[in-house]
Amino acid sequence: MPGADIQVLSVISWLLILTLLQLSLWPYLKKSIGDLAFPVAFPASVLLFTLISWYCGLVRVPVQVALVPFILLFLVALYRREYSLDSARGEWKWEFLFLVCFLFMLNVRFVNPSISFAEKFMDHGFIASVMRDPVVPPLDPWFSGGYMNVYYYLGYWMIGVLGVVSGAPSSIVFNLALPTVFALSAVTMYALGHLLLERFRWLPLATFLIVNPSFLYEAIRGTPAGSLFWNSTRTIPNAINEFPLFSLLWGDVHPHLIGMFNQVFFIFLLVFSLKRWESLSCQGRWCVIGLSALSLGAMPLINTWDILIYAPFMVLIGVLVWYVTIHKAGFNSPASLSGPFEKISIRVRTAGACVVNAVRELFTILGKQPGRIADTPWGFLFIVPPLSVLLWVPFYFQLNTQGVQGIGIVFSPTGLPEFLLVHGIFLLIFIAYLWRDIAKRPWLILFALPFALAGYLSAAVALLPLIYLVTRWRPDPVEILAIAGLVIIIFCEFFYLRDNMGDVYYRMNTVFKFYFAAWLLLGASGFSMLGRMLARWVRPLTISGYARSSLVLVIGISFILTPLVIPATMIEGPRSLDGLAYINASHPGDAAALAWLRTLPGNITIVEAESGDYTYYSRVSSFTGIPTIIGWPFHEFMWRGDTSGWYGTRMNDVRAMYENPEETVALMKKYNATLLYVGDFERSRYRVNLDSADIIPVFRHADVIIYTPRTPAPVY
Repeated sequence: MPGADIQVLSVISWLLILTLLQLSLWPYLKKSIGDLAFPVAFPASVLLFTLISWYCGLVRVPVQVALVPFILLFLVALYRREYSLDSARGEWKWEFLFLVCFLFMLNVRFVNPSISFAEKFMDHGFIASVMRDPVVPPLDPWFSGGYMNVYYYLGYWMIGVLGVVSGAPSSIVFNLALPTVFALSAVTMYALGHLLLERFRWLPLATFLIVNPSFLYEAIRGTPAGSLFWNSTRTIPNAINEFPLFSLLWGDVHPHLIGMFNQVFFIFLLVFSLKRWESLSCQGRWCVIGLSALSLGAMPLINTWDILIYAPFMVLIGVLVWYVTIHKAGFNSPASLSGPFEKISIRVRTAGACVVNAVRELFTILGKQPGRIADTPWGFLFIVPPLSVLLWVPFYFQLNTQGVQGIGIVFSPTGLPEFLLVHGIFLLIFIAYLWRDIAKRPWLILFALPFALAGYLSAAVALLPLIYLVTRWRPDPVEILAIAGLVIIIFCEFFYLRDNMGDVYYRMNTVFKFYFAAWLLLGASGFSMLGRMLARWVRPLTISGYARSSLVLVIGISFILTPLVIPATMIEGPRSLDGLAYINASHPGDAAALAWLRTLPGNITIVEAESGDYTYYSRVSSFTGIPTIIGWPFHEFMWRGDTSGWYGTRMNDVRAMYENPEETVALMKKYNATLLYVGDFERSRYRVNLDSADIIPVFRHADVIIYTPRTPAPVY
């Protein structure tokens, strides 16, 4: 297993790659993005590298080739003297924030590195598969002969290819993934704070660092410390209500969490477009369109649930970009119209007339100068969606998943106490922000009454701030983000997306995935509202630049060291960045066998025991990326279905390979398996009887023996 020197070199190499990607893109974003080009280059460069490397894998070119464009961009910028101390002096805060957040999460992973529970087996297995053979679509390590095109795998691809080009082992790459995601998310959220606030721009970062009220409730009632986080994310019966801090500390490198940085990046781009589209040059608009398409297009491939939220949101922002740019006056009702209904009526009539004129304008442009559409307020709305699909067209032709099976109606909505224990912090901020409007027009609360009487009390409570935000409608990004977040959590009270999770857990995935996105929107808007309120109440402090820098440095160092000083160890094991270091002591035979298997090149399939999901079984495929016959059966069933009857067949065939020696070789050939693994878990799962099978051992250590069909091969 990798020693301390390999771990340190892996971290350095990983950071150097990320720095190369970011710095190579930064000079070319300056003219378009302006003062926020440096932070934007962080997520944009990672997404662009992922896109290029994915196409390298598609055409079977080494993914290292994807670095070439970035190296060329860097050299050209270097030749043009784009990099200087003067230009970098104003950007140190972004680099500092990135490193602080990266090192903080790195220490969290150092304290809790083990790939030993929850979804970590799957997450590492997919990353290891990509790193072992970076082709598109990647091989499914839990279904020999199958591919990951049954699942949204781009997040694993992104992490895996970064591991390939950095030279880090997969067991270390696993623990570098979340530090990277957190750092990218934090830098982008801080940039979003610069768009939304004049002061207290750091406040939106609290979105990643706060717990929900359920955590505080569990702490007050005396829940053991080890169960606080878990219980706070299982507040709603038969559902999951994760929030970023829990997900980061829990440590699953799962799609919903990998995609967090891209969600924040897309939110930033939408707000940036809404605030600055009018002042952008043609080049700047094309840049924003391209970045938005890159981000939106990656969503279905990283975590498909995200696109269901952000595609409609993007359309709304696209319309607002046009409306704000061309018809700003349409948002301002005449002062004499004090009633809300008169204002709404005027806005609706104005919007209708504007839409008619816009359609005429659009057809005129398309008929005479179609290329001009990118330089119009309509460009964002009409170019981003098709371009986002065009960037990843081959993925959609390869996709072969069960997917969502329709929309259902929720007849047992969330109880109000549970709802407030999940969203209460944000709802409280919204009410404080809107209290003047509520005091002025309390009768608007009556609009929520029918929902409460119908039994949807939680939805009625969330409707209260939504009603007041809508009636005071303005093109304010902070309030628009709040509206979007509220709409999502209200939607989950009435509807759910059908999948194959069964009748009891029918809402689990909908609440899980939609609430996570809602948390980001509610957090960004809620803490921005809090920042505005604080700006009214708190006078600016006069602090010298030296004192401010010293304070920031002390806070940053304290933040980095917190996981080491107050460790929250989730499972016993060595402190390390190697996620498999714990098996050296607990399963030494497996450790030696895995080390040997990683040295084997070529197309290999291995037979190992399976015993359901969320167990140590299927550990060989999970820890090496080498495909096995069947890994976690229910996960594969969720992705593939069972139209061909593989579910029972594969599990029965694996049992037969171990228990019926006359069938062993024939069944191995059926699945193109070249190796058969026998360890303690195989012996406990099956009545292993291989003495008369036509196989020979090629590896033997402690309690582990690896066999292959009879050929001249040495025993190690």
